[in-house]
Amino acid sequence: MEVRTLDYHTAGEPLRIIISGMPEIPGDSMLARRRYMRDQLDHYRRFLMLEPRGHADMYGAVMTPPVSADGDVGVLFLHNEGYSTMCGHGIIALVTAGLEHGLFPVDPGDVRIDTPAGRISARANIDAAGGVESVSFRNVPSFILEENLPVEVAGMTVRCTIAFGGAFYAYVDAAELGFKLVPSEAPGLIGLGRQIKQAVTEQYSIHHPDGDEALNFLYGTIFVLQGERQFHSRNACVFADGELDRSPTGTGVSGRAAIHYARGDIGLGQELLIDSIIGSSFRVRCLEESRVGSLQAVIPEVTGSAHILGRHEFFLDQRDPLSDGFMIR
Repeated sequence: MEVRTLDYHTAGEPLRIIISGMPEIPGDSMLARRRYMRDQLDHYRRFLMLEPRGHADMYGAVMTPPVSADGDVGVLFLHNEGYSTMCGHGIIALVTAGLEHGLFPVDPGDVRIDTPAGRISARANIDAAGGVESVSFRNVPSFILEENLPVEVAGMTVRCTIAFGGAFYAYVDAAELGFKLVPSEAPGLIGLGRQIKQAVTEQYSIHHPDGDEALNFLYGTIFVLQGERQFHSRNACVFADGELDRSPTGTGVSGRAAIHYARGDIGLGQELLIDSIIGSSFRVRCLEESRVGSLQAVIPEVTGSAHILGRHEFFLDQRDPLSDGFMIR
């Protein structure tokens, strides 16, 4: 096995983009391709995401041909546990890399990406020197599934809002749980975030009202800390098997936009600035109203920046007893 990658980061969160070495992934939809890779090609995920080539918080992307007639590229997202349905920081890095390295034919002002969660439309914001300054993407319809849901966690009642922004998250108040969302709190956030995710999964049925059943799972927990200024706050997202997002989480801030719009905190076009646990930022706004089944929804637009880290050429030594990878959390 020989695999080549481009590594980027978006607001501190890594993205390892596989550019060669993967076999063809069949399927007439991105969800079908996600299932095929999970069932038939998972050794590639373990090979690149887990130690010793990756680490517990690594994240990856596999490009495929689009499944739609007018798409530019398809993408599957990988992490320490499996496969995401959508990833905002991944979209930002993929579009940046696509333009900087000619990975797929694209109009910088209209990049059409097929994901398991649906069509994503992005545009690159170009600086004076012709480089990619940032990327803005129009996400799938985002909505609240359940407001103020009480779940029992570690002997206490935690109130969650369940919302969708390409994946489902449980949003909780960081201050009520004693967090300031700083890097030194990472072990506590990961531990409680995993407990909340497990409790919600056990005590509540996640169901997307207008989507494939493969979307019906809780991806993670997002701790929210309101800022001192209006329209400014901080996120810490614990997802997959205890991964702590270094970015503000693109799908997570999309859910945040849906929550605040439904509550009347913001109107169409009103921008939120949301920081991550390391202080990097995404901007998000609601472009228009939508509906998902009987639920009110919005179409969010998220903006952030990505930067190249390097190139890798990975090899599999057939004698290597650790070829399947491992993870220490």
